[in-house]
Amino acid sequence: MSLAYPIPTTARPPFSLGRWRRPLLTWLDGIEEGWAVPLLLIGFVAVWSVYFVIAYFDGDLHPDVLETWTLGRSLAWGYAKHPPLMGWAARAWTEIFPLTNWSFQVLAMTNAAIALWSVDLIARRFVRGDKRAVVLLLLLLLPVYQFHAQRFNANAVLLATWPLATYCFLRSFETLDMRWAAAAGASAALAMLGKYYSVFLLASFAFAALCHPGRRVYFTSSAPYISVATGLAALVPHLYWLATTGAQPFAYALERHAGKALGASLIEASLFVLGVTVLCAVPALVWARMAGQRTERFVRDFQALHPGLRLLLLIGIATVVFPAITAMALRTDMPVIWSLQGLFLFVVVIVGGASCSIDRDDCVKLAGFVMGTALMTAAVIAPAHALYRNSHPLHEGRNFYQPAAEELTRRWHAETGMALTTVGGDDDLAFALAFYSSDHPLYDIRLVHPITERLPQDATFDNGWAAMCFGGDEYCASSLQKVAARAPRFVRYEIVVESNLLGQPGASGRFVAFLVPPTSKPVQAPSPSDGVEDFSAMRRTHTKWEGKTLGGVPMD
Repeated sequence: MSLAYPIPTTARPPFSLGRWRRPLLTWLDGIEEGWAVPLLLIGFVAVWSVYFVIAYFDGDLHPDVLETWTLGRSLAWGYAKHPPLMGWAARAWTEIFPLTNWSFQVLAMTNAAIALWSVDLIARRFVRGDKRAVVLLLLLLLPVYQFHAQRFNANAVLLATWPLATYCFLRSFETLDMRWAAAAGASAALAMLGKYYSVFLLASFAFAALCHPGRRVYFTSSAPYISVATGLAALVPHLYWLATTGAQPFAYALERHAGKALGASLIEASLFVLGVTVLCAVPALVWARMAGQRTERFVRDFQALHPGLRLLLLIGIATVVFPAITAMALRTDMPVIWSLQGLFLFVVVIVGGASCSIDRDDCVKLAGFVMGTALMTAAVIAPAHALYRNSHPLHEGRNFYQPAAEELTRRWHAETGMALTTVGGDDDLAFALAFYSSDHPLYDIRLVHPITERLPQDATFDNGWAAMCFGGDEYCASSLQKVAARAPRFVRYEIVVESNLLGQPGASGRFVAFLVPPTSKPVQAPSPSDGVEDFSAMRRTHTKWEGKTLGGVPMD
């Protein structure tokens, strides 16, 4: 007879009884085995890419994304509005993937997944197992890595570059190793090439290092100086570009965002800090709920905070305070959206700084909520959004970009028999024409809301050009009319595009188009009967022929 103490049949926790929890328990067990986080990120990219493809089935890419692709067509060390990283990334992506809406949705979610992977690199230095998962799950409660990331632009690239630069700086501060110091400098330069707003991250690194108890050891080593030298070396080509082009991005930023009144800038700074606080409160409250009655230990935990977490906390505080001070000093805009890439700092500190263990049942519930919400959003909300947007179009006119571009290209080919090479008009529509036209013409800034007084009289477009304005935008149309009138012959007509979701007709959009045929190859003007062609085979499109202009004389 065995004298072993019998194991109670109720030893397994009650949460194991739910079948839906078992896969999540297995997933949590795999965190330290190395496969659970990659699986989470792959699932994240897949589910949210599906969501955006379905939700915007009848809507095209955001103008910011189209601009990013347009910039990347010409590899340079800088662009008129932005540093070059976002353009480089888009160019590299389209060397592999096609120019379609879905591929850029996948690009945006891949960038977000890289951001979360970089955050996990930091988190695993302070927490293990379930807490590592909790850091990522708390971040996924916020709409940052889904809806903010969807617009792959200068702000979105910082989602990945900021945690990567922070990780390298943290390792450099801890180890004083030359390789990590060089990596810190290179990754900081990469963040600067993403957006100049990253200067606040670099300043926060310096601030945190100066305020940290280990500052003497750090600054008497070679690490900070190697980082600075490496970062400057990486930025030399871009700095040279700035010096030789008149620092165009800075001029654009000042023109676009500076010049506020003192009172308005104070409000802007206050709302910036308040917005960050509210956003951080969401994961903080969820974490406090998970910690239960152990919240009284938070003060003691803060006093005993790990030196690395203390460094991260100082960086996080500085990335909020420095922009607010700058907004007041320079009287500039400072929208909360510019802070989103730094929220991970506070989440890592909140979770990593807690000495208490957490109930696995709470981890399972959090994972189930985050993953279940994502799946439900893709399966239910996405189709509902697509149906709604079919009759209530997006305010940028994104429902009509592709069909309008296809119709203008078709008309250009009918008029000239040649490929369309140059486009302009409304800024957003010019980007859309460049992307969605089968000819992928070049965006020409001279034709974007042109001011004829500034356009040289001898400015020529021998290969011809096309442009498009929104219906009702008289400024855009009149400006293009003046430029087109310089040509021997031009055509002006109206395009009316109707959205259609799986056979269900929706809203319509109206555009004014201009065609200036190439001067090197005269073409025969189409007859007025062209206006009554059958467009039934064209996707989502019908066109109204308004009139022609030949040599400045309307031909009805």
